Amino acid sequence: MKFIKSLLFILTTYVSLAQGVVPMKDFNNFFVSFQDGFFQTIELQPVIEYKAGDELVAYVDTRGNLRLYDGKSRKDVTNLTTEFQVSDHLMAYYISGSLRAYDSGKFLRLTNFARAFAVRDSIIVFEDTQYKSLNVNYKGVSTQLTTFSELDFLKIPTSIGENIVIYRDNALNTFAFWRGNTYEIGNFNEEIINYNIGTDVFCFNDPYNQSFVVFQNGKFTDVENLKVNKYKSGRGFIVYEDINGNLIYFSNGEKIQLSNFSASFWDVRDDLVVWSENSYVFAYSNGKKIQIANFIPETYLIKNNIYAFKNIYGGVSALVNGKVEELTNNVDSEFEIFGNKVLVKLFNKTNLVFSEGKKYSN
Repeated sequence: MKFIKSLLFILTTYVSLAQGVVPMKDFNNFFVSFQDGFFQTIELQPVIEYKAGDELVAYVDTRGNLRLYDGKSRKDVTNLTTEFQVSDHLMAYYISGSLRAYDSGKFLRLTNFARAFAVRDSIIVFEDTQYKSLNVNYKGVSTQLTTFSELDFLKIPTSIGENIVIYRDNALNTFAFWRGNTYEIGNFNEEIINYNIGTDVFCFNDPYNQSFVVFQNGKFTDVENLKVNKYKSGRGFIVYEDINGNLIYFSNGEKIQLSNFSASFWDVRDDLVVWSENSYVFAYSNGKKIQIANFIPETYLIKNNIYAFKNIYGGVSALVNGKVEELTNNVDSEFEIFGNKVLVKLFNKTNLVFSEGKKYSN
């Protein structure tokens, strides 16, 4: 029994490590991906363009074919000219009115009468011109959100998060679609509402009640009785400045004051909050406040639980697993984040990947 449990643990660990891609062009102009400590070749010929998320990369090869690589195998998608979008988990592509998608190893046909579309981590929002309808695909199932009397009224909403879309119907009633369910927000007539949407959560100032509202776990909560000036949503939490300039973290009914200084800078994405106090930069990660730097970086990226930034030397450093790591001091380096890895593209066309506490280069 112990042997079987150990074997299952090893296999589970291998599968989790095998997932994900870190795509790049190497010094030979080969198209490669970093996986499990090695740089795996995807294409020997130069690619025309590519778009990638944490789990997959879609690209146009040298012959103009659209292909997909999910960290396990390369798949031919189409040899026709197409528009395509990629998120961390999904890909959708448009060919002459036909909208198709790739989700969890399967290709799906969403509609033959598509127009505009938007791809996020868990949802694909699209227009169907045949029915003059706004639709969303979630977990492989398409749902018609609303229809319009005129095709000119049909437009992709501007408020789309990773797994939430906020939209209006013909009567200007506002709704939110989340995890397969629809929730009515209200009717604000022609009022312009600035919704900030994260994952499983969004927030906004209510123009009628003059309160600050958060949606989480299918419920709307008045977090503040007055409107707030600035607010952003992450993955399961929101951050905002109250009327006194305090920086507040809110999740599941609990408020945490991150700073009582008027932060000159702060930002939120996915699992991370970053802000400045007297030229020091801090992060709130896994319930802890962490000092990152004694200056405010002008260039940075936040994704998942990683904050990568240009360090004081002009190179690249990153907050990974609660620790600041110096990745390189080479100037003019570009950087990206894929999953729990940081990719640094160096000036001499070589690449460096920081993964599991180690640096790898090709």
